[in-house]
Amino acid sequence: MDIKTVGIACDHAGYPLKKFVIQYLEEHGYPYKDYGTYSDQSCDYSDFGHALANGIESGEVYPGIGICGSGEGISMTLNKHQGIRAGLAWIPEIAHLIRQHNDANVLVMPGRFIDNNTASKIMDEFFKTTFEGGRHQRRVEKMSL
Repeated sequence: MDIKTVGIACDHAGYPLKKFVIQYLEEHGYPYKDYGTYSDQSCDYSDFGHALANGIESGEVYPGIGICGSGEGISMTLNKHQGIRAGLAWIPEIAHLIRQHNDANVLVMPGRFIDNNTASKIMDEFFKTTFEGGRHQRRVEKMSL
């Protein structure tokens, strides 16, 4: 994966994991842009998911990482955008497949259901996996309306 600047967004439930994600990115030398939230105070995942999606669609960042409690709400928000292919991963094997088969440009993780060690393995897999293309390219092209 060609990493430009990793965009990050979360809600209050994803905030603790986002702090770890930032540490991971810094340790691996990946530049990042944080679209919020910046605390564990209650907020709406959609506000930050839309900001991240806009950053990817404008070319400001690529790829992205979204986090909320279950991962579902921010994933649904991100996928409302035509240029976004957000995939929810809770194990490394899913992270591999969302890159290899779906050309995911946003990794979504469930902040309340994975630990830092698992998140690290998921990010390792997401960042190292390339899109396979071929028959999968045709399928990816059919995603946008």
